[in-house]
Amino acid sequence: MAQTVQRPGSSPSHERPSANPRPAKSSFFFNGHAPRRRALVAVVGALFGFALTVVWSAQFVDQTIGDHVADTLLGHAAKGTPIAGVLAGLAFALATGVAGTFTACNVAVFSALAPLTGGPSTSRRDRMAAALRPLSRLAFGAVVVSAVYGAVVAFTGTGMPQFDDGQGGAGFSGRLVQAMVVFGLIGLLMTYLGLAALGVVRDPLARLSRRFPGAPMLLMGGLIGAFLIGRPYPLFRQLFHDAAERHNPLYGAVAFGLQSLGNIVIMSVLFLLVTALFGDRLHRWTARRPSGASALMAASFLAAGVFLVLYWDVRILAVRDLIWYPMAPWAR
Repeated sequence: MAQTVQRPGSSPSHERPSANPRPAKSSFFFNGHAPRRRALVAVVGALFGFALTVVWSAQFVDQTIGDHVADTLLGHAAKGTPIAGVLAGLAFALATGVAGTFTACNVAVFSALAPLTGGPSTSRRDRMAAALRPLSRLAFGAVVVSAVYGAVVAFTGTGMPQFDDGQGGAGFSGRLVQAMVVFGLIGLLMTYLGLAALGVVRDPLARLSRRFPGAPMLLMGGLIGAFLIGRPYPLFRQLFHDAAERHNPLYGAVAFGLQSLGNIVIMSVLFLLVTALFGDRLHRWTARRPSGASALMAASFLAAGVFLVLYWDVRILAVRDLIWYPMAPWAR
């Protein structure tokens, strides 16, 4: 019986060519395996981000959780207590950074957990060592951006928009406008990265990540550090005022860098725990289901991006009675 010879790279006659061919090259945010139901993944991620804006209570997160954590770490009431000296200021920066983990201006940090997946390893110790590499790049990027901003704040002094607490037109202070612009831009970028993880749009860092694999995690860290540029969190404003009034750029850089490190401490601990307990299992799952890994990353970035844009640029308009936006009774 004659045997059909298949050409290299051709498909058997009984197989239909894929309607969504996989791209030849992958990148950091897109692994080359798009989920089958990309629209569903995008909708679920966006709906999760929207739902968070509906139920999010800034008062509960900032005061009930944030103030209590800061008071516990410092051993005294953080809010309103003058920062007595440089060492006290550095301790205040780190403590309030941890306290601000779950604030609306920092919750998107947890989307950074999605791409922090390591390769196969033979032991838990190897997995932890592999996990620390991307985590260190994330921390470095966050510290660099926040430290530069802290130095600028200390050098410039009290003339920056984040000092503007006055109510301008329709109740928008310079501080609030700055927060809307900064978090809106970061939200749009995260939304784009979510679409890139689905393969819907081009990964802007594809070429860079292939040449410098650590660069995307530095970018993610830089975004986390940039949260301080727009942050209106009351305890951070207290640190902001202290740095500006001291006019010491070195102090401002170190204090703001510690604030960013505090912002990612809880996320880092969670990531290391997941890596230690389930790292090998997660790697096997992503190896078997690479499209599932794409869906997880995309949904995480889309949820964070949609949350930032809607919370900081749409819901704020509703709080000022300029538009209607659905909010839970406890979130008003």
